[in-house]
Amino acid sequence: MGHLHMKINELIKAADISKNRVCKDLDIPRANFNRYCRDEFQRIDANLICKLCEYFQCEIQDLIEYIKDE
Repeated sequence: MGHLHMKINELIKAADISKNRVCKDLDIPRANFNRYCRDEFQRIDANLICKLCEYFQCEIQDLIEYIKDE
């Protein structure tokens, strides 16, 4: 079994913006956002995924990847 990796940190770095800016722009609690950035989530909020795709002008595969565990 594998796990999901949220590529938020990579997108933030490429856009040269801060996590605080993203949280403010999208009205997301910073603590929740940090859990996604660290891949420490149990469930994915579909509305958040849509907001992030719109915000970063990306497709879902640019945001989430499946990583196989060895």
